[in-house]
Amino acid sequence: MAMLKKRTRREDQIFVEGNIPMEYLYTVGPTLEPFFKKLKDKGEFHGAKCEKCGTVYLPPNYFCEACFERITKNVKLSSRGILDSYTIAHYDSLGKALKKPEIWGLIRLNGSDTPFVHRILAEPGKIELGCQVKAKLKAKSKRTGSMNDIEGFVPI
Repeated sequence: MAMLKKRTRREDQIFVEGNIPMEYLYTVGPTLEPFFKKLKDKGEFHGAKCEKCGTVYLPPNYFCEACFERITKNVKLSSRGILDSYTIAHYDSLGKALKKPEIWGLIRLNGSDTPFVHRILAEPGKIELGCQVKAKLKAKSKRTGSMNDIEGFVPI
């Protein structure tokens, strides 16, 4: 059905409510491919360092968000870091209740200036902001080259 008249007022708009479950498949590209390969093959974290301002990104970025320079330098990082923030999830990404609550946190690995989101393998109430955490990786034979190669982060 073609729309013959432009609708400019919100009250004239037609809305349809509903849920559309979606799954995404994407390629990681030249910036993230080395990151995932080293995580899979060596169990190591490698970030990207801006040579102009020194900002270290994990996961790696193609360009520096601080000074807009292209980033070409990779740096090895620790598997330990700090829990900058966290939340306790009671529902999965599709809104289905979880059997057991999960903790998801913003982890900033030592040597990195940027945090990333991942699971925290602890009971609610047993962690606090700023606590030290360490990555727990899957066995090398079970790694596939994705963020799921990290089972989660354990408080230390």
